[in-house]
Amino acid sequence: MKLFATCARGLENVLADELLAINAEQVEAGRGGVQFHGDTAVLYRANLWLRTAIRVLVQILEIPVQSTDDLYAAVQTIDWSYYMTPEHTLAVDCNVRDSEITHSMFAALRVKDAICDQFVAKVGRRPSVDTETPMVGLNLHIFRNEATLSLDSSGESLHKRGYRPILTRAPINEALAAGLILLTGWRGDVPLIDPMCGSGTLCIESAWLALNRPPGLTRKRFGFMGWMDYDVALWTHLRDEARRGVAQTLPCVIAGSDIRSDAIHFAETNARAAGIGHLVKFTRRDVADFTPPKGPPGILLINPPYGERLGEEKDLVPLHRTLGNVVRERCPGWTLYVFTGNAFLARQIGIKPSRVLDLFNGKIPCRLLEYRVE
Repeated sequence: MKLFATCARGLENVLADELLAINAEQVEAGRGGVQFHGDTAVLYRANLWLRTAIRVLVQILEIPVQSTDDLYAAVQTIDWSYYMTPEHTLAVDCNVRDSEITHSMFAALRVKDAICDQFVAKVGRRPSVDTETPMVGLNLHIFRNEATLSLDSSGESLHKRGYRPILTRAPINEALAAGLILLTGWRGDVPLIDPMCGSGTLCIESAWLALNRPPGLTRKRFGFMGWMDYDVALWTHLRDEARRGVAQTLPCVIAGSDIRSDAIHFAETNARAAGIGHLVKFTRRDVADFTPPKGPPGILLINPPYGERLGEEKDLVPLHRTLGNVVRERCPGWTLYVFTGNAFLARQIGIKPSRVLDLFNGKIPCRLLEYRVE
């Protein structure tokens, strides 16, 4: 199968490494995702194991199109009885960029019409549309008049792990959090601390990584489970195999703190929902009072507020200066990573970064800054 896993921009190489680790073949990082090949087992493992992916797509049609009529005709060349029956429900998600076809909703409608018209012509009945939980989800991507139609094997976005029902202000999503951790090179061998932990996402994702716990382990449904060729026995085997490999204790300290009591409450609630509430400690503490745990130095990974709203930037200058002072004075030998969308505030930390990685948080250009504290 020809497959494509989507991710946040800047994480493509991290995702490519994840795919190689699950035995994907012909792995090639692109823009906003990674192309690869694999069998059904690789497809299932991708949904189960990938920490930085948003969706895993199975490409079934690639064709140049100049109009929605071209698109309709192309979709009708596929024998859809191979993928579904009239009893199946379907939905088509579409994004269009730099093409003669400009209306994504109309393009999606034409794909749906082509499929349903084929069934009506052959058997006199048609599949129904279910935009919430379709049995067969389709993804249409049109870029520079090249259309790619894919089966969506994931269903709901893979970043939704199921442990974070309550969102504190401006959180990063779980897949991006996992990507930041992997970019630091941390693999559970030294302590990892987040002194501005918010809802605890960075700590929880770190714990899952250190425990070798796949992010899809307890997820109830993936898109491929509605397909005609869903192999229940294979999926059960892969899931149970993964479950047996999950460690019960952390190899190192993972902890978070935050000045806000509501953030600590959310972090503790989310950690319990993630099954690691007994392993990761969250403490209410101002960053000005932060001291690292005793023992070998490790990593400080922080996503501080960076003034998305007008007038907030000025108020956040003291926080960033305090962070820089605390790290310099109390954390020799540690490595600080700061994920931020504000270069001005980052400069207030007062330490020259040893490495800068360009990323995106949604549509916001951001950077992961590495500081080695002497």
